[in-house]
Amino acid sequence: MDRETASVPPTPARLTLALYQPDIPQNAGTMLRMCACLGVDAAIIGPAGFPTGDRHFRRSGMDYLDHVSLARHACFSDFENWRAAQIPPRRLVLLTTKASAAYWDCDFRIGDVLIVGRESAGVPDEVADRADRAVAIPMQPGMRSLNVAAAAAMALGEALRQIGKRRGVA
Repeated sequence: MDRETASVPPTPARLTLALYQPDIPQNAGTMLRMCACLGVDAAIIGPAGFPTGDRHFRRSGMDYLDHVSLARHACFSDFENWRAAQIPPRRLVLLTTKASAAYWDCDFRIGDVLIVGRESAGVPDEVADRADRAVAIPMQPGMRSLNVAAAAAMALGEALRQIGKRRGVA
């Protein structure tokens, strides 16, 4: 794992948004910008479908990319080794269209890792099977999916709302 320099040092008590093999640089940049603004750590689980120097990635993340705590994992097994080494181990919450539980019914906790899949294919079954929870954003019948960055924003917003409320912040 390679940890990039961040303006805010990571702590075990922060949420993390993990991007599984992202394949659209604009969406990845948008999600990392959101993490910087919301104080959420980020992880990219490779391989990504674009170089991180990609102009679309840098443009959508703007100068916010310098302010996000970003961990890079070469593959899912490296990410799982990192997660297992955390004390206590971090819970993995998968955001997927295949889940039956709504994201607002999830009891989000400090330290959770919310993982989103590839825009083109989600996550493979072996990744989904490792999740401690799987949640979906309920949609109208016949609709396939939301943009992954929009879905991540909704789930992170709910997680932060719940955690803030329990801490007396909201």
